[in-house]
Amino acid sequence: MIVKAYPLGMTRVNNRVNGEDEGESRHEPCIGLEFDSADEAREFYGAYAMSIGFRVRTGQLYRSRTDGSVSSRRFVCSKEGFQLNSRSGCPAFIRVQRRDSGKWMIDQIHKDHNHELGLIDESHPPILQKRAPRAKKSSAEVLSTPKFKLTEVSQRPKFKLIEDVDNERSCPSGIINVKRFKKGGDEGQFKAEPYVGLVFNSVDEAYQLYQVYADGAGFRIRIGQLFRSKNDGSITSRRFVCSKEGFQHPSRVGCGAFMRIKRQESGTWIVDRLQKDHNHDFELQTGTHQKSSNASKKFIDDVNGDVNGGLDSLDIAKINYGSPIGRARENNIGSDWYRLLLDYFQTKQAEDTGFFYSVEADNGSCMCVFWADGRSRFSCSQFGDSIVFDTSFRKGNYLVPFATFVGVNHHKQPVLLACALLANVSEDSFTWLFQTWLRAMSGCRPKCIIADQDVAIQQAIVKVFPGTHHRFSMWQIRAKERENLRSMTEEFKYEYEKCIYQSQTSVEFNTMWSGLINRYALNENAWLREMYEKCESWVPLYLRGKFCAGIPINESLESFFGTLLNAQTPLEDFISRFEQGLARRRDEERKEDFNCYNLQAFLHTKEPVEEQCRRLYTLTVFKIFQSELLQCYNYLGIKTYEEGTISRYSVRRCGNEIEKHAVTCCASNLNVRCSCQMFEFEGILCRHVLRVFNLLDIKEIPPCYILHRWTKDAEYGTIGDIESGVSPQELKSLIMWSLRETACKFVEAGTTSLEKYKIAYEIMREGGIKLHWQR
Repeated sequence: MIVKAYPLGMTRVNNRVNGEDEGESRHEPCIGLEFDSADEAREFYGAYAMSIGFRVRTGQLYRSRTDGSVSSRRFVCSKEGFQLNSRSGCPAFIRVQRRDSGKWMIDQIHKDHNHELGLIDESHPPILQKRAPRAKKSSAEVLSTPKFKLTEVSQRPKFKLIEDVDNERSCPSGIINVKRFKKGGDEGQFKAEPYVGLVFNSVDEAYQLYQVYADGAGFRIRIGQLFRSKNDGSITSRRFVCSKEGFQHPSRVGCGAFMRIKRQESGTWIVDRLQKDHNHDFELQTGTHQKSSNASKKFIDDVNGDVNGGLDSLDIAKINYGSPIGRARENNIGSDWYRLLLDYFQTKQAEDTGFFYSVEADNGSCMCVFWADGRSRFSCSQFGDSIVFDTSFRKGNYLVPFATFVGVNHHKQPVLLACALLANVSEDSFTWLFQTWLRAMSGCRPKCIIADQDVAIQQAIVKVFPGTHHRFSMWQIRAKERENLRSMTEEFKYEYEKCIYQSQTSVEFNTMWSGLINRYALNENAWLREMYEKCESWVPLYLRGKFCAGIPINESLESFFGTLLNAQTPLEDFISRFEQGLARRRDEERKEDFNCYNLQAFLHTKEPVEEQCRRLYTLTVFKIFQSELLQCYNYLGIKTYEEGTISRYSVRRCGNEIEKHAVTCCASNLNVRCSCQMFEFEGILCRHVLRVFNLLDIKEIPPCYILHRWTKDAEYGTIGDIESGVSPQELKSLIMWSLRETACKFVEAGTTSLEKYKIAYEIMREGGIKLHWQR
């Protein structure tokens, strides 16, 4: 006998009310349709979905920045995303937005699916999930509302309870059968015992059986490592382990018991590895353990119903043996990762005295990992003024929650400053990460950090890096634009692009934005309102005045590791690929260093400033300066204002009245400023300023306009250019990192041959005498 049960919060709906049969009309969602609540909108979309032949689930929600209340919700097709094998990235959805009246209105909709639609299994009546406690309506009341009606379409129940098995009949799955259950003790008590070759319909069934087996044996389990296909990123195998596996918590003893299941071509899952031996005593069956079966049923319900996204996104703390424990932070770092990285860190520390790593633990679990070698830490002292915090792993189903801190060196190359593994993307994780950065980098705070537009990241930056400008990642801005503006006309998109990328002043931007919003009646659009409030973090007009080491505004910095580390990088290959990618980048940097000291760029003018900058700048930066110098001859400069030592010039391109900029210059100290703000953004003087210098017959660039970070000597630090405001501790750190990096290069050269070793040793001995070393 199989007893079918509907979960709590589910209402069975019968549409044969008031004598109506199959002639019930079907209402389709459309923009402007209003509801009394978000729950009612979900019920409507769920009913529409059942009539069409697909299922829905609740997607992303947005909150008000004023009071934190939910301002809009998305309801999506159950096949949206790629977290489960059954999902295909379907784009179908509706979004409802809360209006000032309290009503909820559909403001965005996408009806097209990328998969076949069909009737849902008709062997069970339809069910609708209530997302929040509310008074239940009868079937007649639901159907009598003018908002929508339900046609007769069925849906399978969220889960089934197996209470008894008669006549040796198998479950409907055709996989779980009576051979899995052995009588044990009282009537109705069953003991499930796994074995190699056991087949399941799904991961959920395997988890449930291993949970039941563990309860009977007297131990607890948790979800262990998963493996993905290198071809498409789909999950190919999973491990369920004893709760005492690993050593991250005092209660864990490194138990080796586990069950691994592997996906077959038929779509079923088979136990291919099993270890039943434990290295600890079993626990007595307690009330807490008895509750685990309920937790297991809840787990099966959530995954089968596609509510929480399956094993990939389920918070295990919620189902941990059914106990009302405190909510733990989500953790995407497996115990295998910690062991692997710890071995790597210990090896690196033996080789590199400047190697730094730190691990955040929460309730005995490894939550976040941060590391940086000595060369990266020294690079931060030179090039840590503008950094890219790359969390690209959030774009897709990455096996590794790997993040990087990347800067730009004096050759305009990306340089690795630090790395991290993030257990989750919470504010706590980012706060810990940024605080650890400060400890590792001797308190170095970047002037600008380019990172995702994420509330957790924004709050962590404000908390740890006050005064640092947070610039939003362009890839994320573009993705949000595609999502939120795809229903808009081409005319709107043209005006939007013009407003964002062609505005020259804040007044011009505000005027164009207001006109755009009013013309297309978008005052209620929550996303556009939020982006306007944050315009200083992404609109080029406002970014030009912030130093970003010239990282292009409309582009994203290329991934530091390229294709070496991607969504399918397996655990066993991570370290080797990481080292390979890092070595490749550093080889490129060494080649540029060699070229700078052994090659010279051609001069195109007889200007002393060109010779001066060729002598000081690296080849890459000099080419940028040289281009600006050559372009300055295509511009006219006219003095428009003068008072005392202050003069203002209007610099415009010859034959072009539109392209012009204002340059203000102080003759007493040669303090200069251009409205194009190239120096503020990139640290290199623009063609407009160079044209004014040419008019004023200035033969050399003032030292304050040649940033040390762009010079050939940047790798040796800024010790000679230290300002009086630097603390003794920061000065000591700069000196230490500069000497250490130079010494490392000295040692590398001295170990290449016995002859070079003797030369290096003699130089060091003579240097020691001059420094009065005490042997």
